[in-house]
This record gives sequence, structure tokens and C-alpha cells, in this order.
Amino acid sequence: MTGEVGKRALRRHWYERFPRALPVGIFLLTSAVTLVSVAAIESTETKRRVTQLSQTAKVLASALERRADTHEAYLRSGAAVFSTQQAVSGSLFQTYLSQLRLDSDYRGAEGIGWAMRVDREDIPQVQRDIRAHGPSNFTIHPLPTDDQVYAVPVTYLQPETERNRGVLGYNMYSNSVRRMAMAEAVRFSRPTATGKLVLAQDRSGSHRPGFVIYMPVFRIGSDGAKRLSGFVYSPFVAETFLHSALQLENSENVGIRLYDRSIGPANLLAQTPLADPSGVTVTEPLAIANRPWVLQVESSRPSTLSSMSLLTMLFGMLVASLLLVLARLVTRQAAEDRQALTWLEEQASIRNSLTRELNHRVKNTLANVLSILSLTRRRATDLDSFASSLEGRIRALSATHDLLTQSDWGSTPIGAVVRAELAPYAQDSERALDISGPAVELAPNDALSLGLAIHELATNAAKYGALSVPTGQVAVTWHLITQDLARIEWAERGGPPVSQGARKRGFGTELIEKIVAHELRNPVELKFEPEGVRCALILPVRMPVDFALRSRPQSKG
Repeated sequence: MTGEVGKRALRRHWYERFPRALPVGIFLLTSAVTLVSVAAIESTETKRRVTQLSQTAKVLASALERRADTHEAYLRSGAAVFSTQQAVSGSLFQTYLSQLRLDSDYRGAEGIGWAMRVDREDIPQVQRDIRAHGPSNFTIHPLPTDDQVYAVPVTYLQPETERNRGVLGYNMYSNSVRRMAMAEAVRFSRPTATGKLVLAQDRSGSHRPGFVIYMPVFRIGSDGAKRLSGFVYSPFVAETFLHSALQLENSENVGIRLYDRSIGPANLLAQTPLADPSGVTVTEPLAIANRPWVLQVESSRPSTLSSMSLLTMLFGMLVASLLLVLARLVTRQAAEDRQALTWLEEQASIRNSLTRELNHRVKNTLANVLSILSLTRRRATDLDSFASSLEGRIRALSATHDLLTQSDWGSTPIGAVVRAELAPYAQDSERALDISGPAVELAPNDALSLGLAIHELATNAAKYGALSVPTGQVAVTWHLITQDLARIEWAERGGPPVSQGARKRGFGTELIEKIVAHELRNPVELKFEPEGVRCALILPVRMPVDFALRSRPQSKG
């Protein structure tokens, strides 16, 4: 019963298996609620901006219509004056304009003009009359086509600028857009605007869109019939007309586009640029001189969220962060409590593993020491040589032990073992040592055996071989034979010649061929060639994880 209770107590809850899930989930949920709230507030703000934008569009449309109505009033008054005259002379036209008291820029228009109707057969006589009292080069152009019974040339146009003088004599009836507007004006007897066109004054090639408003002038004949005598008209550059109307209203932070009849690139008359458009637009229809137009207004993108959204987001993120910290503390405390319960069990398991591992390592080390002691005693001739040889070999074992300790008795690289044993000789600049090979890892026991072999080879080379003279060279190289075996080679050259009796010099031949070969489980090739000693050893390669005493603890927080 107690065991079952303990198992239930040690059973990990889901928030212990996933300690970050609960705080992150709470944080995400609170953040989601905050973002939904911000989105709702911004949606309301967008609707409010759309309402304001719609109101702005109505105000701007009204301003445009008022500006157009002003010009229509000028044209109506001119038509009323000219309809009572048999002919419109230059002096009469000037008197009419002076009575209007127009400002210098004509409030967005290019000016006000008079275009008389000239029947085809009367064109030569009209040209002579106008040249006699006006411009000497007055010419009606282009001439009416076969299906047109009359022309409507520009007769007078004020203000008298170089731009306006250049269009005198231009037959506006020759253009289909203008002709349709004239026909509508005659039909309804009211000011009528043309569609989108380029003014005849625009000879610079800018092709700025414009329009013209025509007001027909009728004269009653002796027979009582009403006959068209011409048109009072005003030409406009659409962009100038738009800006003149905007001066009456506050149109900052909005983009405005003005279209003829319907929205489309081909119908765009004028626009005002917007640095950072938001894409939120409203449209407002309007009528300019008996012609439908469309005004499109676009708001600029807000630089930041609204103040209410910023406060909501700030408060929501603060609450979410506090809940995240609290939930994290709770789950971390639960995880720490769980670690405290399992730590004792892990320590017992580690203690048992360490004890078994220590027993194994001590037995192997003592066996090596006994073997070294036996061979050293057998070869020693006196106590000093015995102590010196034994000390050197024990130091070799100690150097390799230091490497194994640094790696927690895991795998050890071949290069590290070789360099550790040859370190005393590498400090002498007169001796040449060549140590090279790939990264190959050895098991602890194999590293100890290799270190002992390298020590014996180096000691022999220092006494009798290549390391005993300045010109001597020692090369220690290794390479992989297979995936599981590596071959390491010791080669000396440049030292004293090796005699055939080299085996009798007390060199640790038996140590290498017996102890090392036994520990490595592979034979050792040891050759005493005249140019120097050569030795080759076969070592088993091991993966680092196979010999790790214990894995490093992983964080469970």
C-alpha cells in the first residue's frame, strides 16, 4: 500500500513534464485577449476615421461644386449680356469682364472666352473682319469637315497671356469631346462641362488633364426664331481647379483623386499626393456643370495605435507578464521538488556505478604497475637504475591519467596522449618532432597502454636513438585502417646507426611487446633498422559515449 502511494506521489503531472507549457499558455491566452481588445478598439477607430473621411469628402465636394457654380454664374451673366447684342465686339467683351471684377488668377480657371458660331460659307469674311479690328494673323483652324455646317473658333480669351493668345482661331467644334459638350449645352440651355481632355493652350507637352465649361448664347431673330450665336466658355486645368477649391477647406493628411464620371485610371482628372496612404477611401459623387464627377478621398496611415489601444496593450502585456512569472515560479518549484525526490535515487545509482568503475580501473592500473615493476627489476643492474626506470614509467602512467581525469575517464584523443609523453622533448628547438594524424578517440585502458609505449620509445630515442643527437628526427603519425581500428607509427631517422644488438641495451622491448600488445589486443611491430627504430601499433577506436563515466545532468527547469 505504501509503495503504491509512493508511486502515485512520484507520478509526474503534465505541467511537470512540460514546465513551460502552463506559463506560456497563460501568457498567450492573456496576450490574445489583449490583442482582440486592441483589434476591437482599432476597428472602432477605423470606423470613426471613415466617418470623418466621409464628412471631409462631402465638404470637399461641396467646395468644388461651389467653385464651379461661381464660374457658371459668370458664364450665365455673359450669355445674358451677349444675347441682346447683334455682335460681340472686343470692346463689349472687355466691358463685360471689367464688370465681373475677377481676380488675377480667375479662381482656378485659365480665363473666360467668347467663341462665335461661324457658318462654313462665312469663314473667309469673318477672318477678314477680325483681322481688321484684332489680331492680323487670325485664322480659323482646323476648318469644318463636310458633315459640319459651322465652326466655333476661339474669338476672344482673357486674360491676354501668351498662352491664351496662341489658341485664338482654334475651331473647338472640330474636337469630338468639345462638340458633345456644346451639343448638351445647346440642348439644355445651361452651362455644360466637357469630359477629360488636354487644353489647346497646353503646347508644352505636359498633357495635364483639363476640361471646358460652355454656356450657349442664343439670339432671337426678326422671325422670332432662336438661333445659336456662340458660346461663353471657361477652360480649366483640372489640377489647378482642384487646388483652388481646396484652399477653401482644410484638406491636410488626406489624399484626393478627382475622376470624370467613374473611377478608373483613364478618367483621372487630378489628384493630390499622400506620403503614407492607408488604403481607407470613401467616394462622393458630385456634379460640375451638368456633368457627373466622382471625388475619392483617402486617409493617411496613422503613425501609431490610438491612445486607448496603447493603454489597453500596455496593461494587457503587464498582466500577461505577471501571470507568466507567477506560473513559471509555480512550475519551477514543482520541478525542483520533483528533482529533490529523484536526486537521492540517482545518487545511489551513481555511487554504485562509480564504485564498480573505480574497482575496475584500480585493478587494471595495479596490474600494469606490477608488470612494469617486474620487467624493470629484471633489467635493472643496480638500485639507482631500477628507481630511475621505474619512476619514468610511473610518470608516464601519471601523465596519461591526468588526460583521462580531464575527460572524466571518457575517451581520449591519440594526439593528446602522444603530445603529453613527448612534451619534455618538444621544448628543445634542436630536436625535430613531427606529430600528425586525424582526430581519433581511445578508450581509457588503451590510452594508458599507448602512453606507456610512447614513453618507452621516447626514453630509448633520448638515450640511444634520434633524440640523442641534434640532427635526429622523430615522426609519430596515425591513420584509420577501418572504422574501428587505427594504426600509429613511430619512425626515427638522423640518429646514431642502430646495431643488431640493440635489444640487449635494456630498452623496454618486453614492456612494449608483452604488456602493451596484451592490453591493446593486437601485436606490436618493433623493428631496429639501421637508420632508426620503427614501431607500429594497432589500437581499437571507441566512441566517446561508450566510456563516459556518467552523463552530465540535464536541466529540468
